[in-house]
Amino acid sequence: MDRTVRPYAAERGRALEAQRPRWSPQTSAELLDEVATRHPGRPLLLGDVAPVTYARMSSWSRELSGGLTAMGVRRGDHVAVDLPNLPETVALRFALARVGAVTVSVNTQLRHDELRYVLAQSDARLLVTADRFRDLDYLDSLDRIAPGWDRRPPGRAGEGSLPELRDVVVLGTAGPVSRGVPFARLLGHPVETTGRVDPHGVSDILYTSGTTGAAKGVQLSHDGLLRTAYSSALVRAFGDGWRLAFALPLHHVFGYVEGLLAALFVGGAVRLHATFDADRLLADVERHRIDELICVPSMTSEVLARARERRYDLTSLHTLFSSGGPHRPGMWTEMREVLGVDEIFTAYGQTETTASTVCTRPGDPTERLVSTNGAPKPAGAAGDAALGGLLAEYAALDPATGTRVPPGQVGELVVRGPSVTRGYYNKPQETLEAFTADGWLRTGDLGLLDEQGYLVLTGRSKDTYRCGGELVMPAETEQVLLSHPAVADAYVVGLPDERMGEVGCAWVVPHDGVPAPSAEELTRHCAARLARFKVPAAVLFCETDELPRTSTGKVRKHLLVQRAQGLLQASGTATGDRPCPQDEPAGPPPGCQLNRSRSARLSTLP
Repeated sequence: MDRTVRPYAAERGRALEAQRPRWSPQTSAELLDEVATRHPGRPLLLGDVAPVTYARMSSWSRELSGGLTAMGVRRGDHVAVDLPNLPETVALRFALARVGAVTVSVNTQLRHDELRYVLAQSDARLLVTADRFRDLDYLDSLDRIAPGWDRRPPGRAGEGSLPELRDVVVLGTAGPVSRGVPFARLLGHPVETTGRVDPHGVSDILYTSGTTGAAKGVQLSHDGLLRTAYSSALVRAFGDGWRLAFALPLHHVFGYVEGLLAALFVGGAVRLHATFDADRLLADVERHRIDELICVPSMTSEVLARARERRYDLTSLHTLFSSGGPHRPGMWTEMREVLGVDEIFTAYGQTETTASTVCTRPGDPTERLVSTNGAPKPAGAAGDAALGGLLAEYAALDPATGTRVPPGQVGELVVRGPSVTRGYYNKPQETLEAFTADGWLRTGDLGLLDEQGYLVLTGRSKDTYRCGGELVMPAETEQVLLSHPAVADAYVVGLPDERMGEVGCAWVVPHDGVPAPSAEELTRHCAARLARFKVPAAVLFCETDELPRTSTGKVRKHLLVQRAQGLLQASGTATGDRPCPQDEPAGPPPGCQLNRSRSARLSTLP
């Protein structure tokens, strides 16, 4: 079958810029209404049965805003959203933007104390949650962290560690809701008009790990979100009515900004998946005539594997956007050969920059994809005139002097621009430390800018790592390991992995005088307390005097990485060939697993 004919990327980009010659700051709800007026019958959400049109989403979110207001939610209130990728999640986000409330995005994998921390630190007034999702019981988590939450009178302030939480709205995923306020009760209320919401105000708080191991709430604005989304549509050259499919969660900027919000600017449609399944994504390409797939590398690898095994009609697919971690050698070439895509993109950004601020360009050769993360994104009318119309500007600084280094030289990467966060919620010291004296955000990454302005990442000044696209802060996992009575000391590092990009490996020093724990026991201990992507894929044991240290006693984690790779190779470890960690039952993630036929105690270091 012949491939669908599309205008060249440059032509699509010019058409998009012509539609928006001037930038007018607005909220996502205002943009939704604008598109609904222009294309009321177009689908926004593609479904298994019938799509949700722009007109329907506009009216649905307006009705939900009336229900939120009836529950006492006011402009500036923080509302935590702990929902998977569902149509209700999308409608709720637009409704909160209408009210002017701040959406606190909760990672759907968080458990117990992790959830308590986000709800408390964000000062969430209302929580909207599912009753269950996959293997997680959200109401059980609430019972543990806020006993009696379902017996309090409506609107009453919380107690204990969640003093601001007044109400809980529950979306039933497996039947009628028996506790909390049913989601359906948000419908049927009059819609109040309270004046325009400030597009420069905070619209979202998304949590990311910090250098101390405690999550930080990144504050993003309505205008910053839409500038970034528009730039994404422009640099990837969305055509009119562009259709995207992805299984990236909406509680991350990747799926929310690069997918959902970006599609609005061309009256496009998205096919959301709450869990990742490569065959379902490929079947959607065929069924819904998808133009672009958005994946993290581990998903891309699985999509390639399934596309080789089974024949799908992929003639509509023109673009693959794969980002969020390292790609194994040869993957970029396979994307073109196996999927037949014309254009491939990869990018770089953070929650603090409201998604990607650097991206490759249409037509970039494979070598650019292999060796760089792209160049700073043009943003058309949404760009900063002082930055030459770019969304953001990057510089590499000498870590010792703070001065700029010349192109081609490695330094600490800093960034500035209209999409950069104003800071972390209720963390003034962390906010101060995140910025240079002249207002550049410290990314925490090391890299260089080549002569053409393309960015090359060379390492991290922080010791975080990404498992299946999810950012992991080792200090958090280390604290959980240390809570085990048989663990005296613990250090977690990230190891390269073909499937997941990186996986965690824990070095554990057992307590003397107590039975030594097994690797399986410690991974179960972590799995019961942490989101799946934070659970170490491998556990290695050593004695205190075997840990490599500096002269001041600090453990040299880069040497732990080298030693772990050597030991795991020697022990016969093989990389698992299984799906992403966010899409499997609870337990340690796949990838770099110890061979269980060998001893887990590997105390002789090379």
